[in-house]
Amino acid sequence: MNIGLFGGTFDPIHRGHIALAQAAMEQYKLHRVHFVPANIPPHKQKQPLTPFFHRFAMLALATAQEKSFIPSLLEAPDEPEPHKANPAKPSLVKKGNAKPEAEPPNYTIDTIRRLKQSFKGSDHLFLLIGMDAFADIAKWHEAESLFGECEFIVASRPGYSLADVANALPESLRPRPEVTKPFQKQAAVGDLVLKGATIHVMGNLNQPASATAIREAIAAGKSLGKFLDPAVAEYIKKMGLYK
Repeated sequence: MNIGLFGGTFDPIHRGHIALAQAAMEQYKLHRVHFVPANIPPHKQKQPLTPFFHRFAMLALATAQEKSFIPSLLEAPDEPEPHKANPAKPSLVKKGNAKPEAEPPNYTIDTIRRLKQSFKGSDHLFLLIGMDAFADIAKWHEAESLFGECEFIVASRPGYSLADVANALPESLRPRPEVTKPFQKQAAVGDLVLKGATIHVMGNLNQPASATAIREAIAAGKSLGKFLDPAVAEYIKKMGLYK
């Protein structure tokens, strides 16, 4: 079974996220996609985020009509009460009068390994990611190990070439400059099968939605039906989010 993992802050989840997952399912014959909202994303630790439960609720609403889309709690925050602990994650222990330990960031490599614990021998994992995020992949925690755990499905963006994709890899996996040079003018679409890394690059999905722009537009009182699932837009309105 081909299984996709799509992580992110999803603050909020929008039609661009859904379009990426649908395109990946169709092109690479994925049987299901796990949407994994991050509790503490490593690259946004100092940025304010909407509380996890709101982001997960919006994700659940946006994926409700597609049975193959699975809202996941793999990176949910730990709860202090034992009966509320997240079974997919080890609990943080408080000893005596000591303050509870701060939760560590959600590293993708750890999430992948937890998810794969439930896999059968024939299951195969694909990590879904946008081009902007992939451009910084070499800076991710245990970046080299990521490519050994799964194949990548990257949603392309205008202005990127296949050479840019190859050159974004961790140095140990990166092809020599003379190998990538011929691809500098070739749009980032197609498959890169390298020693230790397999990357599938999908063409531009023509989905200009940006979570940042959506939050700013909501704060300005603009209508966003074009970019959000109606149920998500209604949830945001009822909860007064992004004001």
